[in-house]
Amino acid sequence: MIEYVLTNIINHPTYRGAVGALLVYDISKHSTFENVERWLKELRDHAEANIVVMLVGNKSDLRHLRAVETDEAMAFSEQHNLAFIETSALDASGVDTAFQRILTEIYRLMSRRNMSAEDGGNTPKLSSGQTISLNADNKPRRNCCSG
Repeated sequence: MIEYVLTNIINHPTYRGAVGALLVYDISKHSTFENVERWLKELRDHAEANIVVMLVGNKSDLRHLRAVETDEAMAFSEQHNLAFIETSALDASGVDTAFQRILTEIYRLMSRRNMSAEDGGNTPKLSSGQTISLNADNKPRRNCCSG
């Protein structure tokens, strides 16, 4: 099912122009890891040349059922110049970090593109965005000494 969805997404015209992708496999099923190389090839063949790709080993909460060793996945990610992280969607460990890391790398890539564009290149520019403050109560914070 995942393979079918991935193939349809890669071949879908709106996929072109994507700046990031997460290749997710199940650490408790080696067969899902075995598919990663083919998925990466399809991604490299159909996506932008400088797309940011992160390899994600999911279900890290199932350590007792581990079929893919962390070292094996890390070696693959280093060989293919991918970021790597293990996560658990069940307990949410590593999920925020995975998204923060890939978004940070995408931002760096887009910033470099913009600097090149300023030098006469013809690449897309980042739009100026709104700064969002994530306070728990959504109220402005006060300095310690202000009234």
